[in-house]
Amino acid sequence: MNINDNMKTLNELTNNSIERMTALGELNMKMAERMATRQMDLFGRWMEQGTKLMRVATEARGYSDLYKAQIDMTKEASEQVMAESKTNFELATETRDEYRAWYETTVAEMRKGGSLVEAAAKA
Repeated sequence: MNINDNMKTLNELTNNSIERMTALGELNMKMAERMATRQMDLFGRWMEQGTKLMRVATEARGYSDLYKAQIDMTKEASEQVMAESKTNFELATETRDEYRAWYETTVAEMRKGGSLVEAAAKA
């Protein structure tokens, strides 16, 4: 191999590394956006629950009405938390799979790059 081949190999390895790091950055941003969206949705639901509780408290005719409304709201909130937990677990599983795919691709490219460096060193 001559100097041009070595430079071509070095440029290829550098470009591959930059592409992999860019892909990791994009994956991180996608995950951060997903989590921020989930958090904002959850915050909105809790704000709605607080507003509903205040409305119920002011409209209740007596303690028994307020107590019944609080029980109903607690049941609804529990169901939402369970649904949210399931959704978050699915999101975590997707995230794991996407990071695993990125990792496997990166390792395969590193092995390929190592082979290129070995071939260049032997030449």
